[in-house]
Amino acid sequence: MRHQKAGKKLGRTSSHRSALLRTLATQFFDRERIITTLSKAKVLRPFAEKIITLAKRESLHARRQALAVLRKKSVVSKLFDDLAPRFADRNGGYCRIIKLGARKGDAAERAIIELIGSEYKPPKVEKKGKGAKKEKAEAAETKTTEKAEKTEKVEKTEKKSKKAAAEAGSEKKEKKEKAKAKAEKPAKKKAK
Repeated sequence: MRHQKAGKKLGRTSSHRSALLRTLATQFFDRERIITTLSKAKVLRPFAEKIITLAKRESLHARRQALAVLRKKSVVSKLFDDLAPRFADRNGGYCRIIKLGARKGDAAERAIIELIGSEYKPPKVEKKGKGAKKEKAEAAETKTTEKAEKTEKVEKTEKKSKKAAAEAGSEKKEKKEKAKAKAEKPAKKKAK
């Protein structure tokens, strides 16, 4: 009997299993949603949620513990800077598993595991026919007008900056001339 033998082995040795979980967790926090097999997703969820809870502590020790598990410094910084504040008011349940069905090649059950708050947004489907041409033309017109407005704004700011620089230059010249005039007056008095 398997009394007190918690956790799935996933058909791997312990070192292989820990390496798999570390890699999956790193990719999961980097992308915020991944597609994997259902059994791997079920094993990854508690592992990832413990790391998010660790990140909510926001201490140097917690950061170093996360660096010992995750494989990229950039992912750890994203975890502590972006993800932990997102789940600050939530006490667990940071991940969701969605079943996808069997894979064609080996009939393995696939699943999406994603962070709560990073739901999938499907791409917009383009229309076909007469209405699509009008919409494309309108979109192109708005893009060209936006570009024109941006270039006008840039030109105006450049002109303003040139004027300001010219005014500052003329003020500096006037100050220099006044300073020279003051310096020349005492020299003329001494000469008399």
